[in-house]
Amino acid sequence: MEHTLSRDGTRIAYERTGRGPSVVLISGAMSTGATTAPLAAELSDRFDVTVYDRRGRGASGDTAPYAVEREVEDLAALIEAVGGEASLYGMSSGGALALRAAASGLPVRRVAVYEVPYAMDEAAARSAAEYTEKLAAALGRDARGEAVVLFLRRTGLGEDMIRGARQSPMWPGMESVAPSLAYDDAVLGDGRVPVGPIASVTAPLLALAGGASDAWWHEAARAVAEAAPNGTYGTVAGQAHMVEPGVLAPVLTEFLGR
Repeated sequence: MEHTLSRDGTRIAYERTGRGPSVVLISGAMSTGATTAPLAAELSDRFDVTVYDRRGRGASGDTAPYAVEREVEDLAALIEAVGGEASLYGMSSGGALALRAAASGLPVRRVAVYEVPYAMDEAAARSAAEYTEKLAAALGRDARGEAVVLFLRRTGLGEDMIRGARQSPMWPGMESVAPSLAYDDAVLGDGRVPVGPIASVTAPLLALAGGASDAWWHEAARAVAEAAPNGTYGTVAGQAHMVEPGVLAPVLTEFLGR
């Protein structure tokens, strides 16, 4: 694993595989670079793919206070380290970070995002605000388990499955990265599609949703694509939010390889 230093001195851990145009993969909540490594393997025959641990998780460091701008600076440092220009792919809330990074003027060639969880009606926006408030309160008490439960409930996981997760060997690892849930929440802003910033993304943009996903995922993807000057909406056949790397990779290859 290699490291680069972000502007504020935070060490960001990353790994590269493959050869070709540079692509940086951005994971979502409760995830590390290892989560996106299977997709990197699928893309590595056409691209130089970088996976990384976002700040506050995995082998990367962290520096208080957090701000979304610091994560954008992390990506700036990564892009510089891998050649000075890259395409971005972001999964879920990682897609929101990809959009923020592209809107900030980073040297981004193309941007692809998959199922960014934006609120598409007033009820969803209220739910996002309530989650933000409860998450901040839990993390303020360092109640990491409570924070993870809040996140799992927000993803729609049932109570029986949450109880099972708490008894699983994965739970300590989930609690260890719980503070970063606030980071993913921050990159989503007020939960709504950030039309203004996306409108400033001049790079070609592909917003994807799974063919088996609920309709609101498609509404969100369409809204992202429509907000971008060079945006395109697409679906990944047969997939839901936990998209299979082998199915997603050909879609990304066709777009990122143009």
